[in-house]
Amino acid sequence: MPLSTHQQALLDDLAVIEDLQERLGAVVDRARRRPPLPESQRIETNRVIGCQSQVWVVRAPDKDAPRFLGDSDSPLVRGLVVLTCDFFSGDDSASSEALVAGVDPIELLGLARSLSQTRRNGLLAVRARLCDLARKQG
Repeated sequence: MPLSTHQQALLDDLAVIEDLQERLGAVVDRARRRPPLPESQRIETNRVIGCQSQVWVVRAPDKDAPRFLGDSDSPLVRGLVVLTCDFFSGDDSASSEALVAGVDPIELLGLARSLSQTRRNGLLAVRARLCDLARKQG
């Protein structure tokens, strides 16, 4: 499945880091520079069920383009969630198609093999939540 320009650029920016642990560190650092979700959005209805850590995912109010925002109480999980939300945010159909097709940016970057099965399952729950949000508001 072809990726959008936005998706490919996001992957390319991280793929230049050859060492997987350093790449994972860059994902965490990237998310650290983002503001957290406001407390008003860190509510039960926005919580992703199936994650061991506390994880919240919302769709930003933007009529023109689906934009997803995520947060977590764990720095590592927050980095992975922010990356996943960014990857599937965008105004082109490729982002939506990739979401429905099950494209996994964590897998494409080779990071999945560094994660426990519990974390991988949690990220599947995040992608399911994104699909649900895209359907409800798309």
